[in-house]
Amino acid sequence: MTTHTLSVSARPYRRIAAAVLALLVLNGMLSFKEWWPTPGVLPDHRLAPEFVWLWLGLLTVVGLRGTLSRGALAAFTLVYLLLVIGRYADVTVPSLFGRAINLYWDGAQIPRFLWVSAQDLAWWRSAGLVAVVLLLFWGLYRLLRLAIAVAAREAVPYALRTPWVWALSAAAVVLATANLAGGRATWPVVSKPVIPTYWRQARLLATAVSPERLAQALPPSAALDEALAAPPGQSLGALGGRDLYLILLESYGAVAYDNPQAAARLATARAQLADAIAGGGRQVVSAFLGSPTIGGGSDLAHLSLLSGLDLSDPNRHDLLLTTDRPTLMTLFRGQGYQTVGLYPALSWDWPERAFYGFDVFLEGRSLDYRGPPLGYWNIPDQFSLARFEQLHPRGPGVPPRFLFFPTITCHLPFSQVPPYQPDWQRVLTDRPFDPAEVERTLAEQPNWLHMLPDYLRMVEYSYRWLGGFLREPEPRETLFVLVGDHQPTANVSGEGASWDVPVHIIARDPELLARFTALGFHPGLEPPRAPLGGLHDLTAMLLTALARAGHPAGPRTAALANPGVSP
Repeated sequence: MTTHTLSVSARPYRRIAAAVLALLVLNGMLSFKEWWPTPGVLPDHRLAPEFVWLWLGLLTVVGLRGTLSRGALAAFTLVYLLLVIGRYADVTVPSLFGRAINLYWDGAQIPRFLWVSAQDLAWWRSAGLVAVVLLLFWGLYRLLRLAIAVAAREAVPYALRTPWVWALSAAAVVLATANLAGGRATWPVVSKPVIPTYWRQARLLATAVSPERLAQALPPSAALDEALAAPPGQSLGALGGRDLYLILLESYGAVAYDNPQAAARLATARAQLADAIAGGGRQVVSAFLGSPTIGGGSDLAHLSLLSGLDLSDPNRHDLLLTTDRPTLMTLFRGQGYQTVGLYPALSWDWPERAFYGFDVFLEGRSLDYRGPPLGYWNIPDQFSLARFEQLHPRGPGVPPRFLFFPTITCHLPFSQVPPYQPDWQRVLTDRPFDPAEVERTLAEQPNWLHMLPDYLRMVEYSYRWLGGFLREPEPRETLFVLVGDHQPTANVSGEGASWDVPVHIIARDPELLARFTALGFHPGLEPPRAPLGGLHDLTAMLLTALARAGHPAGPRTAALANPGVSP
């Protein structure tokens, strides 16, 4: 008698436990976070918006029909499986590849990657991997199906007859809706939704395949189009066959000037850079311009400058990558230049580089850095530029060069700060730094709560290696364009900081620099604080200044380069 009573009374608790576990599993499958910088994920305590919609769906179906049919269960499970896959991609792709998922590129790249990888494996290994993947998806499907079935059988009937559960469900709907609408106050308790990611990708693909919609989304780049249409030799005539090094300085923003502590700390390093510029017989002019992004999203700044388009809308950036629209690379290549992309941050295949069309492309793996890994990105910027010059020397018979170099060392979390090596040949060896310097650097830990001091040390490092490179013998005369890609994160730049970045033009030819001062640039490394426009406007300014001497760019380009001039 006693045994029977215990078994009956225990049964409701087992059912409650099963219902709670099922709900936790379903929510956890859409609320996990990245395990940076790995393909793994970690559980998160927050509420998943799509789990709330699933819960409402189950309440509706079971409330109307009294049960969940086999077909409805399969439909709920398949949809939820797609959401889980989307969540995984949305979480891991940015930490692994430095950008959000992009079905236009990734949809073609993933099958290609799998096919190439399979060529190096025995057939039975490839078959085994396929079987493991299929088994993983089958297991995930069965787990989700079981969890949804238990939730529909055990949790929903209880919720339908319990007022306090209705109140809790209503609160969850309010939170999920506010989160979907962009309410930041919900972020500590509600995870990022997955459905908008699918929606953005659907819109991207639909626009990319529609010439009419694409033309509406992407305006023409008038300055670049005019330069491409100019007679041969006119567009870059003032450059006179010089090399052009366009160096994008990571996280180099106006805070380096605006913040009093930063200005005082960097004064000496900036003066040393000015001395290095003057010591090599060069001069510099500077200005502020507005970046299309802040705190991250460097690609928006890179492509705004190359294309002459305002890419402050990330969707416009993604759409541009699906086209064959011309960029500065197109112009320089058409004028006989060798175009080079130097990307030390990358250590994986980057399918989007097909759009850029570099003649030569080097990423982290091809640089073969053998020194100690320093910072979150391992390869110091000084080494990257030195290694590039070693791999591709500028000797007789080498065509003029257009180098596009996005630096990476001065990146969040701004630690560890590499030592500067005055001997540019030694930095290419297996032991580029003294052991004591390496030990001291590797002992540094990021200060996540107060990043400004480390950020300033990183900017000092950038000034030092730039100045050191400018002191090195110059194989050929080069025009240097140094551009900050964006302001650092708000815990460095401050709340409500501007999006402005410094731009420095360095050259030996004073007449060429005079063309930039006529456009609003100021001599020296201390530019006037008012920005001259956006980075996409800098494209027109470059084209105006580099047009053939005595044959400046047409009135339309000149007006675009200087908003104060009417065509």
